[in-house]
Amino acid sequence: MTKINALIEKINGGNNPLFQELYGTDAATLKEQATRYADLMGEFEKTFGADDVDLFSSPGRTEIGGNHTDHNHGRVLAGAVNLDNIAVAAKNNSNIIRIKSVGYPEFQVDLSDLSIDEAQFYTSASLVRGICARMKEVGYEIGGFDACVEGRVPKGSGLSSSASFEVLVGAIVNHLFNNGKMGGVENAIIGQWAENNYFGKPCGLMDQTACSVGGLISIDFADPAKPIVKEVDFDFVSTGFSLVITDIGGGHDDPASQAEYASLPTEMKSVAAELGASVLREVSLEQIIEKLPEIRKKTGDRAILRAFHFQGDNQRVVDQVAALENNDFAAFLKMVVESGYSSYMYNQNIYDIVHKDEQVVSVALALSEMVLKGSGAWRVHGGGFGGTIQAFVPQEKLDEYVKTLEHVYGEGKCHKLFIRAKGSIKLDI
Repeated sequence: MTKINALIEKINGGNNPLFQELYGTDAATLKEQATRYADLMGEFEKTFGADDVDLFSSPGRTEIGGNHTDHNHGRVLAGAVNLDNIAVAAKNNSNIIRIKSVGYPEFQVDLSDLSIDEAQFYTSASLVRGICARMKEVGYEIGGFDACVEGRVPKGSGLSSSASFEVLVGAIVNHLFNNGKMGGVENAIIGQWAENNYFGKPCGLMDQTACSVGGLISIDFADPAKPIVKEVDFDFVSTGFSLVITDIGGGHDDPASQAEYASLPTEMKSVAAELGASVLREVSLEQIIEKLPEIRKKTGDRAILRAFHFQGDNQRVVDQVAALENNDFAAFLKMVVESGYSSYMYNQNIYDIVHKDEQVVSVALALSEMVLKGSGAWRVHGGGFGGTIQAFVPQEKLDEYVKTLEHVYGEGKCHKLFIRAKGSIKLDI
């Protein structure tokens, strides 16, 4: 741990090599980030009365290939982005974790009781308790600490703010109590376990893995307990294209809409079950076609179409990685568009049939195609039914694209991002 004044000096107004790796080379951005960390350290000192601390950063993530493939043990292509959650943290030599997030009231977790409490489902405290419970269960040390957190991964943005927070907490416990010996993939697995069991939300492992490991990676979930993570060597910056995530809003939390979302993995698995398998990764498209007349009577046609999507997008990830490694960016862009069409036509996670008059994703994709057809790529991003879309935009169309989308969805809704090399880390500066 380091004194706050010494850390501020080392950050040096953002003129620090690690800061440039995390946030880019724009001088104004680096200065603003330096101020952000200094302010959060000041908040920590004011809240907890200590000034010997460590700094942590955990990125959001973008899903680049493989839409709704992870929960059926498929493949994904994902990247950590330069929007992050940061924390100032220190041990407090107690059995209590105290976390104060900017804009939210402080919450506490008592480590003497690590049982699941369904009354705490969908709370940050439940995630922290679940992470500590699982880390202790698999043999890691846990303990009380204080932390101030400030988030720049927008909630509901499809950039996985919750997964970023989970692996941020994992990184804090890992470094404060375990000398950083837990690896990035294990941090991700523990975060997912906490979200499934303590937070009450079934989710795949892609989000946590991308946030925890960092960089541009392909992940193969054939064995979800041991996902195969491969770094993809490709420099997006050199293409002259910007990765733009647009926050389009929409989406509903009512039970009917939640059931719509939950139907995606359930329907895919129902097709697999008719072939004696548990997930679609265990069957081929040829097997599905062969038994199609019988399967559709049991599962319905939408489940069949979603199985088509899974099989197509799962293979497409392999082809996208190959295109990038062969420096064939045009082929990669073509597959991004194909993936988007597959999500629309087959996976059907573009709009919620319960609220069919609200089609924010559909409109955003139509606008994107209008501007980018023949020169870029666009697709739904993440879960769907609202939230965000993703586009690869050539430099000469960037202003037009942002203006067109923000004309409808509001100023500041387009996020121009880059893939950052670091995942959830303690800042060694």
